[in-house]
Amino acid sequence: MKKNPYQQGFQDLKETYNTNDFKTGLTTKEAQKRLEENGPNKLEAHKTPKWKIFFRQFNNMVIYVLIAATIITLLMGHYSDSIIIFLVVIINAIIGYYQESNASDALDKIKQMLSIEATVYRDGKRKDIPAEELVTGDTVFLEAGDNVPADLRIIDSDNLRIQESALTGESNSVNKISEELSKENIALADQKNMAFASTAVTNGSGSGLVVATAKNTEIGKISSEVSSVKQRKTPLMQIIDGLGTKVSYFIVLASIVIFIVGLIFDTYSLPVLALAVVAMMVGAIPEGMPATTSVILAKGVSDMAKKQHTIVKTLPAVETLGSVDVVATDKTGTLTKNEMTVTDILIDDQELQVTGTGYKPTGQITKNGQPVEISEKLKLFLEAGYQANDTTLLHENGQWSISGEPTDGAFLTLYHKVFPYDQINKYQEVDILPFDSDYRYIGKIVKDSADQRLLFVKGSPDKLLDMAQKQDSNFDYDYWFNKVQQYSKEGKRVIAVGFEKAPQTADEVTHEIIVDGLNFLGLAAIIDPPREEVIESLKVMRTAGVEVKMITGDNAVTAKSIGQKLGLAEKIHAITGPQWDELSDEERITAADENQVFARTTPSNKLEIIEALQKNNKVTAMTGDGVNDAPALKRSDIGVAMGIKGTDVAKDSADMILTDDNFATMSSAIKEGRRIFDNIKKSILYLLPISFSEGLIVAYAILTKQEIPLQPTQLLWINMVSAITIQFALIFEPAEEGIMNRPPRKTGSKLMNRHDVFQMTYVAILIAAVSLIIDVYLNSHGVSEVISSTTMVNTLIIGKIFYLFNIRTPKLALSKELFSNSKVFVFVGLMILLQLFLTYVPFMQGIFSTGSIGLVEWGLAIVAGAIVLLVTEIDKIIRLRLNS
Repeated sequence: MKKNPYQQGFQDLKETYNTNDFKTGLTTKEAQKRLEENGPNKLEAHKTPKWKIFFRQFNNMVIYVLIAATIITLLMGHYSDSIIIFLVVIINAIIGYYQESNASDALDKIKQMLSIEATVYRDGKRKDIPAEELVTGDTVFLEAGDNVPADLRIIDSDNLRIQESALTGESNSVNKISEELSKENIALADQKNMAFASTAVTNGSGSGLVVATAKNTEIGKISSEVSSVKQRKTPLMQIIDGLGTKVSYFIVLASIVIFIVGLIFDTYSLPVLALAVVAMMVGAIPEGMPATTSVILAKGVSDMAKKQHTIVKTLPAVETLGSVDVVATDKTGTLTKNEMTVTDILIDDQELQVTGTGYKPTGQITKNGQPVEISEKLKLFLEAGYQANDTTLLHENGQWSISGEPTDGAFLTLYHKVFPYDQINKYQEVDILPFDSDYRYIGKIVKDSADQRLLFVKGSPDKLLDMAQKQDSNFDYDYWFNKVQQYSKEGKRVIAVGFEKAPQTADEVTHEIIVDGLNFLGLAAIIDPPREEVIESLKVMRTAGVEVKMITGDNAVTAKSIGQKLGLAEKIHAITGPQWDELSDEERITAADENQVFARTTPSNKLEIIEALQKNNKVTAMTGDGVNDAPALKRSDIGVAMGIKGTDVAKDSADMILTDDNFATMSSAIKEGRRIFDNIKKSILYLLPISFSEGLIVAYAILTKQEIPLQPTQLLWINMVSAITIQFALIFEPAEEGIMNRPPRKTGSKLMNRHDVFQMTYVAILIAAVSLIIDVYLNSHGVSEVISSTTMVNTLIIGKIFYLFNIRTPKLALSKELFSNSKVFVFVGLMILLQLFLTYVPFMQGIFSTGSIGLVEWGLAIVAGAIVLLVTEIDKIIRLRLNS
């Protein structure tokens, strides 16, 4: 069985990658040969051309029907009809194109993360070459400030530390070693003898053997996953596409039947019959549905940007939030602050707590909730933690941050919670021994104004406890060891602090003077604290039936502890990435459902977890900020990236960006998504009966051998113009009461229940019936066809206006809900003005075959609208009483 590079010793590596001497490196000739065989060390991105995206919008049943109507009217010489119908086709295509064309630039961003140059050994010499020319078997030299240019197996490390958080989720820089690791299937974050392309060297220097380039690197695998991931259609788009297709099939079938009946009974001449059937199709097809849906979504996007600190990149994504069953989230920087904080101090038998979180030095050292006096030993502890440090605490533009290691930053903040930030330090640095992965501590010699010298040491408890025991034979090793274990089980990182009086002549810190023995000062327990606002947000989500899964590169103990503090669930179940890898596909579906915490995960694991949840019919949202989150962000039904600390790759893979990095925004966004879905559903339930009523009017005329009362252009006016006026009023409908107390919509659930279908049917028949009755009445009194058809157009519009007040709310229209959306009256007024324009302006009369009507005709239209509202309100009263 082939070993992984991290399992291989130096001799195995030489044989596997066919290199004789790491320091000599490959010959230029051999490197060129490998470059020709395997290709350059760069990533390729392939995008769908914009023209393909545009023409894809015409692959839609509604569009097919409208294109057919355009062709028929064109062949018959009705050019104004064909032009207007064709314009509707183009408008709908543009809307669809706008929704889809915001293609992800994630692959370009990944390419930008790769190093431009690399320092390699070739022909026995060290030289700089373009990173694209690296090949497997090359030896690469690394030093602080470099970006790792390919995946490397470390062969030499001099205090080499690499920041890998964007790739693995591990917040601290990782100390790199050169020894092989014996275990199999080691998580990415634990492969301490590997360096990965795109990560950054923060300390020390070293060298590594190139074991993977381009698409074979870990970052390359992510780019391949990002490009190959197929996004599911959003629940809303699935519903609307399905509904549009079914409605279109029904209308086409009905049109064919009526056309055949018309031919059999010789109702009209063939051209007139064909135009009548086109009119029926155009009237019954809900052309305004894409426009209305898009505007409601666009308004939701705008509102979220203004009110929720949220950028939504694709329109359907904003509604998808309302359907979410599961939010899968990264831990570091999303649920937590990614700002290590000292929470506990243990000095002798005194357990102290520290208030305040993050790098802002605001807080106190307390015991049982009360501030403590700063004793000499506690003061020395704080000074030791502050001095044994090579990180800097920064205060810029009102923001607190660090330059260096998060754990070290926690001690700087702790110190300044007691001593002012601008206080002049009484100690002067003499020498520092940087943190070393082999020794796991940092030491610094300082001197005061009297030239008294002290050695401060901070590091791993197992190292400092041994030194303390050497110094003091009475040192209670077991007591301190048990305390370390206790804090560790709580998911806290434990750091020990010690000191030693240094000789007056000591000018250099050496490991020898440290390991000989130290005076032990105490322990500090550190966590990456949960965001306070997240805890409340999670409560709201749980009430709304939305589960939250934490997926992290952290270890299981820490992750589970954070999950408990956050309140992810009543009982937290955890699984690690290596455990996940052992599961079958079916077992993964169960594991994804039952576990709340996924620790030590790889980017592939994150993607697999999302896919397993989706196979279980869950609508998933994924939040994250790292490169390692990109495939899962793209695959999820809605990917949510952090705007401040998120990488460009994460942002470009996501559908939505939280500009304030506030996970708590998710609960507000879910509420907004549910409101938007409700309003889209209302708009569809409002639109369809009106469209069907128009089709029924034309069908009735054909079957009864009467003149067609409506022209195709008039029907398009009713559908499109009203769709972008009074229908827009539904955009502004507020959220219904208890919207976050109901569970998410089930995947695959129908848009309409039985009553919705019943109401849609009787409203269509009712509006068609009152319109036809008015038409018969006017014809019986000798009114011209133009006036009669104009009256019918206005009757249908007034009917729509009255029906709007019924569909707006599940409560009675004539209640306080009447004024809950003042914008309704603005849009109704606009629609009335447009109707007056259509009815009385000669230019419009010529295009739409309308004429000037009188007060009688307007009165009849208003009475018809009032009848529609009365009948639908009676239906609502009956339902409210039955449900009470």
